[in-house]
Amino acid sequence: MSLSQILTPSIQKSIQALFDVTVDKIEFQTTRKEFEGDITMVIFPLLKMTKSNPAELGNKIGNYLVENVTEVARFNVVSGFLNIVISDSYYLNFFNEIKDNLKFGYVAPNPNEKAIMVEYSSPNTNKPLHLGHVRNNLLGYSVAEIIKASGKKVYKTQIINDRGIHICKSMLAWEKFGNGETPESSNLKGDKLVGKYYVEFDKAYKAEINQLVQAGKTEEEAKKQAPIIVEAQDMLKKWEAGDEKVIDLWKMMNQWVYDGFATTYTNLGVNFDKYYYESNTYLLGKDVVQVGLDKGVFEKDPDGSVWIDLTDEGLDRKIVLRSDGTAVYMTQDIGTAIQRVKDMPDVGGMVYTVGNEQDYHFKVLFLILKKLGFDWASSLYHLSYGMVDLPSGKMKSREGTVVDADDLMQDMTDTAKQISEGLGKLDSYSAEEKAKLYKTIGLGALKYYILKVDPKKRILFNPEESVDFAGNTGPFIQYTYARIQSIIRKADFDFSAKTAIEELHEKEKELVKQIELFPEVIQNAAQNHSPALIANYTYDLVKEYNSFYQSVHILGETDLTKKIFRVQLSQKVAEVIKAAFTLLGIEVPERM
Repeated sequence: MSLSQILTPSIQKSIQALFDVTVDKIEFQTTRKEFEGDITMVIFPLLKMTKSNPAELGNKIGNYLVENVTEVARFNVVSGFLNIVISDSYYLNFFNEIKDNLKFGYVAPNPNEKAIMVEYSSPNTNKPLHLGHVRNNLLGYSVAEIIKASGKKVYKTQIINDRGIHICKSMLAWEKFGNGETPESSNLKGDKLVGKYYVEFDKAYKAEINQLVQAGKTEEEAKKQAPIIVEAQDMLKKWEAGDEKVIDLWKMMNQWVYDGFATTYTNLGVNFDKYYYESNTYLLGKDVVQVGLDKGVFEKDPDGSVWIDLTDEGLDRKIVLRSDGTAVYMTQDIGTAIQRVKDMPDVGGMVYTVGNEQDYHFKVLFLILKKLGFDWASSLYHLSYGMVDLPSGKMKSREGTVVDADDLMQDMTDTAKQISEGLGKLDSYSAEEKAKLYKTIGLGALKYYILKVDPKKRILFNPEESVDFAGNTGPFIQYTYARIQSIIRKADFDFSAKTAIEELHEKEKELVKQIELFPEVIQNAAQNHSPALIANYTYDLVKEYNSFYQSVHILGETDLTKKIFRVQLSQKVAEVIKAAFTLLGIEVPERM
């Protein structure tokens, strides 16, 4: 039970007893650093109903709490705020209750609650994953883990965009320029090989456009008439018609990409429970459109196209079926959402991890599903995130100027290696141990740098800045964890017993208070779909621990009772760091 839950009934009783007034809600906040106190009650909202002034009200409630609540030691009133000091015994009892609980903060899923499906990654099969996909994957995976830790069953999924003109561009360029090149013959990952031909198509396309413009065509005419784009469109028609040769080429090249993606996902540390493919889902919504027409949710125009009018909702008219009967993306997404609930009937909500350029699309999608009468539609959420920028500017896949995800992870590992070697603390490590540590630090730096930022904000990614052993970075937190492991290894005495100390050092108390926040932080992060709350909580915990480490003796403490408690406290901090970083998909090293 949190402090606010403990104090609220007693405060309500005090107001009832002192002023004969019933209060439904009590507002609390963290006590400001310049004042003594562990939790602060906001007095202002109660002044009118109690017909009192801040000093009188604060003092009366404070005295009542000291006399009637064992957890309250003393208080002070500053303006309209009652700063409450909590007894050491409360924090010591709390610590003894949770010190051996390795799942502290986590809530086991309730089997009677509906599950949440989290969609992320959802790449195209015409190019490898890049920096933008990295943010998407890290966000989606972390949010899934956080929601799971908050007490819900979670399914992780993605829809792979494996069809369409972009895919045909890579296929056609490989046919024309590939000379039978394969991942094996080129020693290239399959997704990189296919991406290479996507770039080759763009080069050839631009060259043909220039030739046609020089021959007298307008640029618009040239873009439509360039032979290579006409061939790609023809290939797409053949694919949709089931042409055996085109389908075989499509299957072969897509498999190259899937194999490449699998390697990237493994290295990035993300996974999925179920895959959906656009080639299987792009027609799914067509039957639903007919149902919507029968219900009056959709309307058919004279040309045969089907629309939904959302102008009364502050949006516009949105097409859901073309006049020739073919599906649009919205049709597919409607059908896919419904299919997912059919596949997994215990799903009661979905989280779509997609960039903020699709904000409007998801507003419309969710509204359509609600109008179609699906009760789970009210539990749909668009995890909208900002783009990732580089000091050099935006990335462009067609022009081959993207930051490749595999290259980025390797660069981060190499950077971690350079910095670690410069610090000169790894002489006793084997080559294998060093390689593992460099990867742990490098990927930890990358993940933390991205996840510590609120998802809605854009990120300017600076690799060198992220691999820093000081400040709000992954390596700084990892180093603190490793430091604690070193303390535990050196503790040559039994520190497993229940702590017997009766008073807390100021720094010990602050640390226990920070640990106590962890369950609430997980719940808030799940509710807000924000790994940044976990990341920045962990940084605050580590800052508090380092202040404690600098202020008191741990293994050098002469009082055995205090020494045992400080090792126990250090160990619990390490466990919370590891648990929090697990939710972010970040590993922690035992030594650094």
